[in-house]
Amino acid sequence: MIELQRDRLHVTVLEDRVALGIAAADHVVRQIRRLLAEDGTRRPRLLFAAAASQVEFLDALGRAEGIDWGRVEAFHMDEYVGLPRDDEHAFGEWLDRHIFSIVHPGRVEKLDPTTDDPGAECRRYGALLEDGGLDIALVGIGENGHVAFNDPHVADFEDPEVVKPVLIDETSRAQQVRDGAFTTIELVPRLAMTVTMSTILAARTISVVVPGPTKAAAVARTLDSPIEVACPASALRRHPDAVMFVDEAAATNVAH
Repeated sequence: MIELQRDRLHVTVLEDRVALGIAAADHVVRQIRRLLAEDGTRRPRLLFAAAASQVEFLDALGRAEGIDWGRVEAFHMDEYVGLPRDDEHAFGEWLDRHIFSIVHPGRVEKLDPTTDDPGAECRRYGALLEDGGLDIALVGIGENGHVAFNDPHVADFEDPEVVKPVLIDETSRAQQVRDGAFTTIELVPRLAMTVTMSTILAARTISVVVPGPTKAAAVARTLDSPIEVACPASALRRHPDAVMFVDEAAATNVAH
């Protein structure tokens, strides 16, 4: 294990995806337990990313003991527009399979992929997020440095919106095929709804999980390039309580 620091962002490099998932889950479990212990009526509010990069982390989180998940409120970061709610590609459905149906949070709120008015759906969901804010954001980083669907062309660190409709850029759409979520790029929706960068950065704590060699360039840009919307994840270096977990494959290009 290697420990690095970039501005305010602490970085932990683990041997492989399994070790990364366990370490990240241990960190998040400690944060949830701390919040639950602060106040017997506290309902920690967590924002979840849905992506293949999160599988090992969510597996470890789902096995953790000593968490009263009935007091946890769960939200997710982004969703395609134009899929059925129970479509296996919908992010809400993906999170149901990988974590929500395992730990059973007391409250689960999802963006509706079937909406015919994405703007109205974003406002509805944004109001839910604003009503209490976010305690912990559990995020990943895309190959182009995106966080959620805040691709470089739509990312705004001071975004006045809480959630917004966006056109997904071609790098992100192609990544969904490389990750095995879709068989061809033609099947990947072009329109999505995403929690904005300003909302994610306002979370009290952020845990970042980024495994694999396909993320090496994005991780290097996040950590060692200027903080700018050309690499949205670079803004994580400004957050007062953020930890990034990467495996050795994702840290290949990072200066130690």
